[in-house]
Parts: sequence; C-alpha cells; structure tokens
Amino acid sequence: MDDSTTLPRLTDRKRAAVIEAAIDEFRAAGFDATSMDRIAARASVSKRTVYNHFPSKEALFAAILQQLWDASKAGDAPGYRADQPLRAQLVGLLAQKLRLLNDEAFMSLARVAIAAGIHSPERARDMVARMGEREEDLTVWIRAAAADGRLATPDAAFAAQQLHGLVKGFAFWPQVTMGQPPLTADEQKQVAESSADMFLARYAAGTSATD
Repeated sequence: MDDSTTLPRLTDRKRAAVIEAAIDEFRAAGFDATSMDRIAARASVSKRTVYNHFPSKEALFAAILQQLWDASKAGDAPGYRADQPLRAQLVGLLAQKLRLLNDEAFMSLARVAIAAGIHSPERARDMVARMGEREEDLTVWIRAAAADGRLATPDAAFAAQQLHGLVKGFAFWPQVTMGQPPLTADEQKQVAESSADMFLARYAAGTSATD
C-alpha cells in the first residue's frame, strides 16, 4: 500500500477518534472538568497527537460544534435565488437550521458551552463568535435579497439576528434552559413557516414574498 495515502488516512482516523472522545468527555464532565489528558486517554492516542490537531481545548470544542453543524446539513445552505419566491427559500433555510437544533448531540454540547460561558465571559464570547460564523448563511441570503430589491432592510446582520431569535425562542432556549423536549417534525414546520411569515411581513418589499 502506498505510504502517501496510508498516513493521511491514519491521521484522519486519529482526528475522528479525538473528536469522538472529546464529545463524550465534554458531555459527561462539562467544559472545565475536561482535560486534554482525559480526551487523549479516551481516544487511545498521545496528548501530543491531540495538540497536533487542536491547539487548545477551546479550539477542539469549536471544531466539534462545527462538525455537528455540518453533519446536520445536506450540503451547503442554498444561496439566494432571484427566480424563486422568497418565502419558499426562507422556509427552507429555517428548516435546515431547525434540524440542527433538533440534534441532541449539538444541544447537549450547547448546554456545556453555555455553562462554561457563565464562569468565563471571555470564553463565552469566543465560543459565540465561532458559532456565529456558522450562522452567516442567513445573513448572506438576506443581504442578497435586499440588494435585489426584494427585502427592505439596511442592516442584514440585524435582521438575521431577529430571525434567529424567532426560531431559537421555540427550538433552542426552552430545550437548553428548561429541559423541554425537541420539536416534532410538525412543530418544526410550524416554527419555520410562521417565523418566515413574520419576517417577510416586516421586511418584504411590496408583494415580492410570494413572487
């Protein structure tokens, strides 16, 4: 077997083992109590191997959240389409987000991140910033629709944050803070459609929402 292909495959397997072990450790012990030593032991690799892939525990945690986000999506989020109705596009984007928020692994790690942030606001800002990078798809979509004259908003980031608030008020905060069950498929559909309708009632230019 060619050594040039064997080494990358071995490295990929070790990285996957580190992430899997880290998920288990973070969920079981929380952020502060989890150490790189414990992660290395659970993954059956050296501590140096862990640091070769991830320079810090914060970077490892952020990588886990990103992997869970990516795994929840069937490819990249669809971009803005000038030839399609705004409502249908927006409902699709929100449905994709709701699938992530229905992932128990992601939600349990979100609880870990929030608990860690309470004790360290600086760490919380870093985690929120990293997670926020994964929510840029919606901002980009809103900005493109506004540039096309179909949404009337001068601040796409602010509008996107409002929309995230509508969704998370049903599908994130109640589950994270009060232990409510994840939304059913019908409830996800209701939240996606009603949130899109409220957003477009405020920001759609003219009758472009259904055009």
